[in-house]
Amino acid sequence: MNMEESTPAASLEAVANHTTDTSHESRLSIPFSIRFPAATTLAFITGLSLGLSHGSKTAGLRFRAENSHRFPTTSTGWYLYHKSKNYHMMLGGIKEGVKMGAKISFWGGGFFLVEEAIDRLRRTKDFFSTLIAGLSISGGFSAWNRFPLPTAGRTIKAGLYGGLAFGLAQDALGLARGRRLGCVDFLLGNKDQMMEDGGKIT
Repeated sequence: MNMEESTPAASLEAVANHTTDTSHESRLSIPFSIRFPAATTLAFITGLSLGLSHGSKTAGLRFRAENSHRFPTTSTGWYLYHKSKNYHMMLGGIKEGVKMGAKISFWGGGFFLVEEAIDRLRRTKDFFSTLIAGLSISGGFSAWNRFPLPTAGRTIKAGLYGGLAFGLAQDALGLARGRRLGCVDFLLGNKDQMMEDGGKIT
């Protein structure tokens, strides 16, 4: 009877321990299954906000330019003019917001997918995977938009610096939380190997 009662508790404890271990070894202490949708959602909201602001202003200026030769002359006409202008601004803002949100979400999600894929390929997590992800996404973004070489170079350089900074920040946080870093293990492994080789030569 006691064994039957303790089995569910033991199972729950095992699941909790496994979740804790997984989170501890994950980047930012957040599993990829949570980090990826959270990042893409945040990217979409950011793009939506920027697009709403930019799109509404652009639509308002376009409406004013298209109707500059026929400004109303009565109060009723001005009321209908501003009502129509506000409608076009709202519609233009929504269209641009969804468009920009989808773009930023796509490229931002791609960054985290590439980073995770390189982590799994290398079987370790450190800034190098983030650096490669930044270079890959900035290069892909430049190619997709057919940037000229100077613009593409600046974009890739921004991806390089951004990936390096974000990767080092993740490593610093992971190191503070006790996560082992692949680059540290690599350096320590080489140092230990050199010491072993030195001992054998002696």
